[in-house]
Amino acid sequence: MCLVRQAVSEHDTNSAVEPSGSFVGLVWRWRSILGAAVIVAAAVVGGRLIWEQQGKQVSRDADSLLTAEGITVDGIPDWVTTDLKWQALRNASLDMPLPIDAPDLERRLARAFDMHPWVKHVIRVETSHPAAAVVTLACREPIAMVRVQGGLLPVDRDAILLPSDDFTPNSALQYTVIDGVLTSPRGPVGSPWGDVAVKEAVSLIETLSPEAAKFGLVECRRVPRESEEGNWWELVGNDKFSVLFGSAPGKAVSGEPLAAEKIIRLGELADRHTSGDVIENADLTKSLE
Repeated sequence: MCLVRQAVSEHDTNSAVEPSGSFVGLVWRWRSILGAAVIVAAAVVGGRLIWEQQGKQVSRDADSLLTAEGITVDGIPDWVTTDLKWQALRNASLDMPLPIDAPDLERRLARAFDMHPWVKHVIRVETSHPAAAVVTLACREPIAMVRVQGGLLPVDRDAILLPSDDFTPNSALQYTVIDGVLTSPRGPVGSPWGDVAVKEAVSLIETLSPEAAKFGLVECRRVPRESEEGNWWELVGNDKFSVLFGSAPGKAVSGEPLAAEKIIRLGELADRHTSGDVIENADLTKSLE
């Protein structure tokens, strides 16, 4: 009898704790699962809000970082066939990407390109947002090829040694060849050759540029002077017609005609040679009597 009452008493106690009714009871029994679902939903919503905020920040960061792809280089001439931009950025060891708002960004870019041997000087660097930059260059122009043991090396009008990788054997022969130079370049690519003979030769070739096509100039050959110091230069045309020009402009010795007079006579000799005349005296170092 007592056992029966105890059982009834426990049943009454459980009934007091657990709500009655099938729906309410089901909800009560699944209350922990529902709570977890609410937490997951809140996490999803909160994560989405955070991602939207961080995503905008990531986008802003990408727009503010300058990469190599965002750099445009103007002023690269046709004779530069290698990737000047990539070479300049690589050789300068710039740690890309770079913050577009860095106060020294334009200076660093200018310095990177100014160090390239093809670049005579950087005209300007312009940056903008989203991250982009335009670098405008003035590049060196090849004027001749110096014959050395094993091949030809390009130089500009200042006798600066230029990169040879941009030239094929055929494209190199489009330029006048300086022959008879006994020295090798004294510095790296982008620096002066360091020989007065090369300086004289490029000065002569540049001075003769209007007449060079008429003459068919292919070679400027150094002729050592045995009796006096200095160099004389012999000009060779594309059909092996040669003329002894003498000293380079500004280097004339006593008794030698001035460069202007010799250039006029060179043009006359070229016309006569083209018309079929036999040229017996192609020596411009002596004045006409």
